[in-house]
Amino acid sequence: MKSLSELGHFFALKRSTVGLLAMVVLVGMGEYLAERFLPIYIIALGGGAMVIGLLQAMDNFLSAIYSYPGGYLSERLGTKRALLLFTFISIIGYLIVVLFPVWQAVLVGAAFFISWSALSLPATMSLIYKVLPQHKRTMGVSMYSLTRRIPMALGPLIGGMFIVIWGERLGVRAAFLFAIVLALIAMIFQQRLIDDDTPRERDRKEKPEWNPMKLFPHMNPALKQLLVSDILIRFCEQIPYAFVVVWCMKIISAPVTALEFGLLTTIEMAVAAVCYIPVAYWADRSEKKPFVVITFVFFTFFPLVLMYSHSFVWLILAFVLRGLKEFGDATRKSLIMDLSPAENGAVMFGLYYLIRDVIVSVATFGGALLWMIDPKLNLLTAFAFGILGTLYFAFFGKSYATETHQAAA
Repeated sequence: MKSLSELGHFFALKRSTVGLLAMVVLVGMGEYLAERFLPIYIIALGGGAMVIGLLQAMDNFLSAIYSYPGGYLSERLGTKRALLLFTFISIIGYLIVVLFPVWQAVLVGAAFFISWSALSLPATMSLIYKVLPQHKRTMGVSMYSLTRRIPMALGPLIGGMFIVIWGERLGVRAAFLFAIVLALIAMIFQQRLIDDDTPRERDRKEKPEWNPMKLFPHMNPALKQLLVSDILIRFCEQIPYAFVVVWCMKIISAPVTALEFGLLTTIEMAVAAVCYIPVAYWADRSEKKPFVVITFVFFTFFPLVLMYSHSFVWLILAFVLRGLKEFGDATRKSLIMDLSPAENGAVMFGLYYLIRDVIVSVATFGGALLWMIDPKLNLLTAFAFGILGTLYFAFFGKSYATETHQAAA
């Protein structure tokens, strides 16, 4: 019994975090059953490259817009009620795609189901920082990231099987129908396991700042440095993001099937999963900058390696590299919270993502234009932005240390 308690302590597991992780698996599984195949679904419904680019740009833009009110609502309503609301909004989006098999419905539905990840992330980070001590927060964020990769790995694999069985149109709609069932189950776990602030505790809090223009001057200068480099790195990721599946299934000399692409995604997530625990252990005890820099390097080289991958075997290598880009992502999220004020960390976290993703959404739409000119130009441009972002943070980013490391020093 003691060993189980020690194991739970090592992995930063408490009642609320266990409930959070269960929710992440269930809602995330529904989200990723069909998310990776939406570009193929849009093509099947008569949409083109510009529609795919618009979907990805909308994804980034709405994720940015939603992240700030997500942080605000988590502070005002409490984590439990906020997560319930966010999951219900996602279900509305799934229903729209299931009921209306046209590409325009995908765009409308996405405006709702995109919301869950964006709205819930600030609430999730805030919950982890409230219930865990300083020396366990990176581990807590890593456990969240690790658990989130389970549906990212299995969802596309199952979604690929749906497409193989029922075809590109009906298979995607069936996947979204299954997502509704999983989201309803997730609501039960949310309400039973996650502890919420009591009304009295919430009433004692100062109301979080709603106006981002008033909040931005209070952003830590070190956090602004991280934000600049992160924006450049996300250019690298998002310019080709929506077209990776098209490259693998339509462009290369030996295209892969939907099931094979799902397997590639599973490999990517498995590689990411291996990194999380050891990286979290060391990041909680040492400086965080090196872990973030290494992560940015992996982001940078993925589009270049993908460009030279024209068969399933070589794509395995590319997706292993893509999995390694998650090496220090939890450390970066933890760093954002470290540099945010404790009294409104969720709102500052949302502001960070608001600024980052609004800017990056423009780049993703530009990625569609680059793709129409030449898919290789799209990938090379992404690689160039990756170099800029990595070098910027390597030279100008500060080396942040945890309290544990500072005390040891």
